[in-house]
Amino acid sequence: MTAIIEASHLSKIYESGAVKTQALADVSFSIKKGEFVAIMGPSGSGKSTLMHIIGALDKPTSGSYSVDGVTVGHLSEDNLAQLRNKKIGFVFQAFNLLPRTSALKNVMLPMTYAGIPKEERVARATKFLQMVGLGDRLDHTASQLSGGQMQRVAIARALVMDPAIILADEPTGNISTVQAEEIMKIFEELHKKGHTIIMITHEPDIAAYAERIITLKDGRIISDKPDGHKLWK
Repeated sequence: MTAIIEASHLSKIYESGAVKTQALADVSFSIKKGEFVAIMGPSGSGKSTLMHIIGALDKPTSGSYSVDGVTVGHLSEDNLAQLRNKKIGFVFQAFNLLPRTSALKNVMLPMTYAGIPKEERVARATKFLQMVGLGDRLDHTASQLSGGQMQRVAIARALVMDPAIILADEPTGNISTVQAEEIMKIFEELHKKGHTIIMITHEPDIAAYAERIITLKDGRIISDKPDGHKLWK
């Protein structure tokens, strides 16, 4: 399978005055199209920094990486924004929805930025909200939805641009255990349909839904292996 993410010797150093903090140190890996990968690690391990680099939200201090064949390091801010909108579907722990805006319009937002005609925006947003089980909640505002329902809206929004990668940052962090199981079943179904999913989590039971787990500690990869749960399922 073709690699959709290629990271080579990534390092990231944050500077605050004379103080330097190394968040990532010589991190290399590749992720193939269609993989479901969990990136784990304790607080301060570098997983959030790595997520921001993978999502083209930040740049490494050194090293190189590519997303779906596009080398990211030298792209302009405008090209980075285009890459994020077209290649990456983001699902955040905090949902990042407009609270007084309908589920339908929240999902339409990335397509609005891309200049897609309104009729097509409505049709695609409706399709993906129905896919995540919210066909009867199209006109509900985000503030009228439960945490689990808001995360479903976020997943639908992540899918409408047909991204090469779904990047989920602690997608079950702000919802109940029952809702988390429902959300992870959606990710499992998306994986079965061929979507590439990269999920940041600190929860072993959530990481177990992935087929591969990359573990970080002190900015370095200490483990990269298939999930044992998947070996005998």
